[in-house]
Amino acid sequence: MDPITAGIVGTFLLLVAIFLLRIPVAFAMALIGFGGFAYVLNWNAATGMLGTELWNVFSKYGLTVIPLFILMGQICFYSGVNERLYKSAYAWMGQIRGGIAMTTVLACAGFAAICGSNSATAATMSTVALPEMKKFRYSPILSTGAVAAGATLGVVIPPSVVLIIIGLQTSQSIAQLFVGGMVPGILLTLLFLGTIWYLCKKNPEWGPAGPKTTFAEKLRSLPGSIEMVILFILVMGGLFLGFFTPTEAGAAGAALALLISIISGKMSWKKFHLAVNDSLKISCMIMVIMLGAVIFGRFLAVTRLPFEAAGWVAGLPIPPMVIIMVICLIYVIGGMVMDALALLLVTIPIFFPVVTAMGYDPLWFGVLITVVTTLGAITPPVGVNTFIVASMAKDVPMTDVFKGVTYFVAAYVVCVAILMLFPGIVTFLPGLMQ
Repeated sequence: MDPITAGIVGTFLLLVAIFLLRIPVAFAMALIGFGGFAYVLNWNAATGMLGTELWNVFSKYGLTVIPLFILMGQICFYSGVNERLYKSAYAWMGQIRGGIAMTTVLACAGFAAICGSNSATAATMSTVALPEMKKFRYSPILSTGAVAAGATLGVVIPPSVVLIIIGLQTSQSIAQLFVGGMVPGILLTLLFLGTIWYLCKKNPEWGPAGPKTTFAEKLRSLPGSIEMVILFILVMGGLFLGFFTPTEAGAAGAALALLISIISGKMSWKKFHLAVNDSLKISCMIMVIMLGAVIFGRFLAVTRLPFEAAGWVAGLPIPPMVIIMVICLIYVIGGMVMDALALLLVTIPIFFPVVTAMGYDPLWFGVLITVVTTLGAITPPVGVNTFIVASMAKDVPMTDVFKGVTYFVAAYVVCVAILMLFPGIVTFLPGLMQ
């Protein structure tokens, strides 16, 4: 068969291997990529490519940013930053109708700013927020939905592991991607708060108001969020002003997180060991997935499938924005059945040339697809956040959890529409960096 047909068949076999044979996505991409490369060229070329890419991937300095940011998030997790952050947000928002759910979303946004993972945010915030909302007789539909949806902010709000991966895959500035994701992350947070306000206005019994707090109590709660503020300013401020490279920002953030946790007395040797151990596991998983994606990407490159697809799509007699909408729809559907990170690594080599050929800003597209694929974390059948929250709320039926997150899908749709209509929301701040 000709190379382009081989690329199409290889992509189909990859989907079969992942979904039907249940082969881990990293190994599926590596095996099919290697086999396809050998078929299109020859065995010697494939083995040479494998050795070269093994060295290129694991010796790349840019990859050091991944374990450093993950370590920063794990240190904050094990030192209990999430609990102090929640108490601080609760003191300010808990007394209004639906306020505890809003508090949960704000705490998720704050924790996301120093964590970068939606699954970690879902697990940590579930332990704190769900018992509080149950105590104040919140509807299980609203409480579980708020936690699951709010936790998705961990991928959108920088520092984000997904944005790091996109930057490495597309040779873009990770610092600019981080800065470009700030406003969309804030926008999505506000849309979640608006969703909770609307639901509680329509169904007042879903989110009764909590006890009032005095202004003095509000002020006393502020130190609970000071660590997050300091870390966020250090990392994002340093990147924006050019004081740090992304790797240096991750190192500085991890060091400061460790220092704060030691000073506050919240970090024991056992917790530090767990934080390092989890960071190593997550980092190794991500790097192996990246290696598999690179090998599969090399296979697609020699078939010229991405470039032929880009030329074909660019020549279609339809508006480019319609093509972007179709790509977003593919990411939404793909996110329902596949992990967001794996989906991005498989599809970026195909869709990125298409988008750049149409003249769209690659930075804007990177942030846009991050928001779109994050929706998959709360949509069935592989809504990882939904399953994490359901496992923490054992007395809540899975159907109620999925019903709860469904109300927040509209916020995602509105956010994506705004980003499409006003791309400057993403590109304005990175433009100031230049």
